[in-house]
Amino acid sequence: MRERSRPRGRREAGGGGRSAGGAASPRRERRGAPAAGGGRRSAMEEGAADLRHRKKQNCTESDKMAPEERNKENAKLGRSPKYMLIQRFAKLFFGCLAAVTSGMMYAVYLSTYHERKFWFSSRQELEREITFQGDSAIYYSFYKELLKAPSFERGVYELTHNNKTVSLKTINAVQQMTLYPELIASVLYQASGSEEVIEPVYFYIGIVFGLQGIYVTALFVTSWVMSGTWLAGMLTVAWFIINRTDTTRIDYSIPSRENWALPYFACQVAALTGYLKKTLNCSAEKFCYLLVSASTYTFMMMWEYSHYLLFVQAVSLFLLDSFALAQTQKVHEVYKIYLFSLFLGYLLQFENSALLVSPLLSLVAALMLSKCLQMNMKKGTFMSRLLKIMYIYLVLTITVTLNFLLKMFVPHKENEHLLKFIEVKLGLNTTKNFTMNWLLCQESLQAPSQDFFLRLTQSSVLPFYILVLIICLFSVTQVIFRRICGEPLKETVKLEDGRIGERPEIVYHVIHTILLGCLAMCLEGMKYLWTPYVCMLAAFGVCSPELWMTLFKWLRLKAVHPILLALILSMAVPTIIGFSLWKEFFPRIMTELSELQEFYDPDTVELMTWIKRQAPVAAVFAGSPQLMGVIKLCTGWMVSSLPLYNDDDLLKRNENIYQIYSKRSAEDIYKILTSYKANFLVIEDSICNEVGPVRGCRVKDLLDIANGHVVCEEGDSYAYSKYGRFCHEIKMNYSPYVNYFTRVYWNRSYFVYRINTVISFQS
Repeated sequence: MRERSRPRGRREAGGGGRSAGGAASPRRERRGAPAAGGGRRSAMEEGAADLRHRKKQNCTESDKMAPEERNKENAKLGRSPKYMLIQRFAKLFFGCLAAVTSGMMYAVYLSTYHERKFWFSSRQELEREITFQGDSAIYYSFYKELLKAPSFERGVYELTHNNKTVSLKTINAVQQMTLYPELIASVLYQASGSEEVIEPVYFYIGIVFGLQGIYVTALFVTSWVMSGTWLAGMLTVAWFIINRTDTTRIDYSIPSRENWALPYFACQVAALTGYLKKTLNCSAEKFCYLLVSASTYTFMMMWEYSHYLLFVQAVSLFLLDSFALAQTQKVHEVYKIYLFSLFLGYLLQFENSALLVSPLLSLVAALMLSKCLQMNMKKGTFMSRLLKIMYIYLVLTITVTLNFLLKMFVPHKENEHLLKFIEVKLGLNTTKNFTMNWLLCQESLQAPSQDFFLRLTQSSVLPFYILVLIICLFSVTQVIFRRICGEPLKETVKLEDGRIGERPEIVYHVIHTILLGCLAMCLEGMKYLWTPYVCMLAAFGVCSPELWMTLFKWLRLKAVHPILLALILSMAVPTIIGFSLWKEFFPRIMTELSELQEFYDPDTVELMTWIKRQAPVAAVFAGSPQLMGVIKLCTGWMVSSLPLYNDDDLLKRNENIYQIYSKRSAEDIYKILTSYKANFLVIEDSICNEVGPVRGCRVKDLLDIANGHVVCEEGDSYAYSKYGRFCHEIKMNYSPYVNYFTRVYWNRSYFVYRINTVISFQS
């Protein structure tokens, strides 16, 4: 057999050699002749061919290994293919079970805590509604109106042409207040036939708590996908719940837009993490792509400020692509998702011009245009090399130019006060404007306190996050340096390589958390966006053998096998952390759930009861915006202002009506209130006699500054005016105050005055 096979091999080799030497050469010459005569192919065709090749290569990457080769590898490990399949299925099944269980338990935990805090089930409807404060009260009031409407279509029409909420003003409440969550909740409540099963308020808050469960599940999956073990997901959930004060605002404001929107963003981040992975089969890649598309659009519809957060994400992807650390084709597919979501959001949000002038649209358009310019340039030319070097500068220049042109030519009502706020916050400008100074005094818009960092340190999440971030940053820096030196990235990064910085999904999360962290260092309110991903990244790092292997590669361990030590530490360290967290924080959580807290506000209940019984149906109430939101929810009466800060007219109204706490005359206050057709004035004793911890941030202090009633002497500030403070003087019941206002109700916290209509002023 050997003698026979050798000549056959020689004949085949000889035939192959003749074919290669005699036939292949003329073919190459014939192929080369037209290329030489017709010129080179354009760089765009080469780039497109390269992208198609890479996409095809990525889809078939998991199928390249032949079954025999897989069997050989499994045979070396003493495992059969059937055993490996069962092992993978078991890992996936138990991981998904743990993720879903974690989300459900967190939702139950929130529901139980809410019940213990407010005694919700034992309260009357009015007392339940009072627990919704400020803007939360407005959102829930529109949900009630939708349920009371004779039909869903009629309810939507009344919201889009609403003239029963704010006096002398017709608003599109769906567009202006982003009421899509309420629309969805009302449809689900009526379509599911829940009217006879559950009360509307329980259905509403139940959806929000369920979304928070999805939020936690998405963080679990993200950490699991990055580390390869669902132990990282468990640790992420534990840190998230322990640091609940800094990870979510669900305790303070259930209907807020971010509580509806951020779970979808977490799902988008989880899908994007899987989509950026190199080792991903075609079906999984398509699933991740569809999930990114759906969650991106839903997130944009749920929150009016969502495009700013997506802009930060787009910057992260831009930097990832600029350093050639991810497949360009995948990154540009995500850019297309942004464009599609913006376009569809613009149409379905009543032609929301804020999306057209958003920085996200300008950045994505600039990236597409810059890439097109690069692909149209012939490779190897001086201009193509120059564009490659100046790519980042080119993108930034085009982005700023496009945004400037769009704002110039597209009519928009973008909040100018946000730009003014940023100028004042950065110290580029000073102002005496009441609204600006009031925003600057809000705790969420100030720098984070030391207590925030102390809480994260006590739960051990911050030290581990810093350690993981430093290791990943150094590894990414090494990869970028290798790329500059011309070294290509590995198709598959193995554990023994110790190159965690070559995984694009890891690099993306490192850049993303750094950008969010920079924002959180400026504004404490941004911590609710940053801290959940701190928990996720820290949990991924301590549970990832690759991260430990990267560290051991730098340390050059020889005494112990580094791979074995990395595998041991990736299991031992999170186990130790988990037991320590369980011992220290689990008793606190159980105590928190067992304690019966008491939320009792009899003065507000009495006020709402009096309004519903005594005030005329057509009455218009004036007072602080936060109280007006509660009055609108609990009574349905029309108000003169709302606790919303995305409309310039409402901001001006709020500032004018807040003058009831300033040092102005009764005549001035009367003119202001009657200009908004107000019939009743409600004065809150807590604002009038406010003793704030920071002097200068009380409402009455800010009003004195804005009205020029502050005198500075020898470094001290004094409020001076020829009139007394209105909220104090009106309680004295003397002229001229009794000529304009008549007290009709009062208790310990509130004073209600009817605005007289028989007074006329001589100019």
